Amino acid sequence: MSDSPVDEDVYALLRSLARRIHAERGGGRHSLQPTELLHEAWARIADGNAHYRSREHFVALAARAMRHVLVDRARARLADKRGGGAVPTTLRAVGVSDDPVDLLAVDQALTELEANDARAAEVVQLRVFGGLTVEEVAAHLGLGERTVYDSWRFGRAFLVLRLGA
Repeated sequence: MSDSPVDEDVYALLRSLARRIHAERGGGRHSLQPTELLHEAWARIADGNAHYRSREHFVALAARAMRHVLVDRARARLADKRGGGAVPTTLRAVGVSDDPVDLLAVDQALTELEANDARAAEVVQLRVFGGLTVEEVAAHLGLGERTVYDSWRFGRAFLVLRLGA
């Protein structure tokens, strides 16, 4: 595939993901705006000189970049406040939690999940930060939908346990 799959459809998809993440984090004037999130994520992808095999591969890279942008921002805010001010978000859109959870706790839980089950962590990241469906994740990872669904169920349960959601 081309090195630049960022056509209008992909940009619109990424912008909608950034808007959803912004809305779930409660928005607000101190929050990273959707366009800022999208552009920071894009800058990280472009700096890596990544080559994209498909639209799904690009979305997966963007999901990872958005996660890292949000986590880096949360860490910076936490450092600024010297231990206070956890950054709340929810995982409502994917059925994990309607209650606000700390974004750094989500990142830590995903890191722990990756150490236990890398595939489940990838599935969770693609669903939570990439907004992909089970079918899209299966196509992207080259796995059967049942395998992805099972990894999703395990990963979601892992997050619920770790986050106390």
